[in-house]
Amino acid sequence: MSEDHSRLSTRRKFLGVSGAALAAAAMGQQVRSDDHGQPNEEQPGENNTALDAENPSSVWSPETDNGTVEPFKYSFALAHKRIENGGWTRQVTERELPISKTMAGVEMRLVSGGVRELHWHTSAEWAYMIYGNARITAVDTAGRSFVNDVTKGDLWLFPGGIPHSIQGLGPDGCKFLLVFNDGSFNEFETFLLTDWFKHTPKEVLAKNFGVPESTFDNVPKRELFIFATDLPRPLAEEQKAAAEGTSAIDGEYVFKASTMAPTKVRAGGEVRIVDKKAFPATDIAAAIVRLTPGGLRELHWHPHADEWQYYVSGKGRMTVFQAGGKARTFDFQGGDVGYIKMSRPHYIENTGIEDLLFLEVFPTGTYQDISAGEWLAHTPARLVDQHLKTGEEFVEKINKKEAILTPV
Repeated sequence: MSEDHSRLSTRRKFLGVSGAALAAAAMGQQVRSDDHGQPNEEQPGENNTALDAENPSSVWSPETDNGTVEPFKYSFALAHKRIENGGWTRQVTERELPISKTMAGVEMRLVSGGVRELHWHTSAEWAYMIYGNARITAVDTAGRSFVNDVTKGDLWLFPGGIPHSIQGLGPDGCKFLLVFNDGSFNEFETFLLTDWFKHTPKEVLAKNFGVPESTFDNVPKRELFIFATDLPRPLAEEQKAAAEGTSAIDGEYVFKASTMAPTKVRAGGEVRIVDKKAFPATDIAAAIVRLTPGGLRELHWHPHADEWQYYVSGKGRMTVFQAGGKARTFDFQGGDVGYIKMSRPHYIENTGIEDLLFLEVFPTGTYQDISAGEWLAHTPARLVDQHLKTGEEFVEKINKKEAILTPV
């Protein structure tokens, strides 16, 4: 059985149609009506069958979906890609995903030696290394230098206004995700070193640095943005040279999440929570979640901030509930972005045959959530039964601490 048909068939229990009917629906074929009220046929005429196959929860939504809920999914695959000789970048902001008011995200790929040029921006930059190795640099307001290397799974955080750079290392550069605590952020409109100097009179530059004007004859006429160049010198050598005259802050802006022990491990997966408790420099909190096939990120909500999601790999689905009896389900896979407004309950389920790895990111330094299970477990059992009619025994058996992740 193909992966697509396998995935479709796993949806029987919540869509109420057979895997064969789902496959037929995705291909635009006629299907029979059943006792769950599905229509007799797919919309006639031409259909985007490839997109339908990626989004079975939109083709045939669960019976529990209801009403109009603003879209909370967008794929980086649909975003404009700016390509330079040192790599490429693309972004998902509130312009692409209007619901995303508090955060924006950028994917970037740098070749070996490729540099995201020295720059800064007004919002904080939180980063997750998806692939490869990179060297990152920064200088803080006290003139202290930061030079460090990061690898797959590591994080960094540069506060707003702090100048920094990123360079891909050998053998094959890197790919990483950047998240900003501003939904209107624009990666293509940052403060760039070359752009600044290009727009400053040479006589002013000469006076500022105490050198001849000719020193700046070769300043690029166009911003470099992302460019290919030689690999950096050895890390220790560059750290020593950059720290001369002040001091270094080599560990402050980076967090080696690749070597961090999981915060919680369950049969359904594991989670690593990285906020100010673990990473004092950050004002952007995150949870790195890995779900095994069939695993569930339990029913919960976040009472303090919106949640921006990035799906690294695997396949899953998420339903978001909205006050007024509204709910919508979307399917997700690697490269997709999800967004949930503050206090809206949701879950994430692994619907694939491989682990689902995704990030939960928040525009605040602390991580908070409220679990449906923990809420009910600490509410009088009689009161819960009077609401749900599940019997008091059901309530009494709920885990007294949030599960976060639940098994198949």
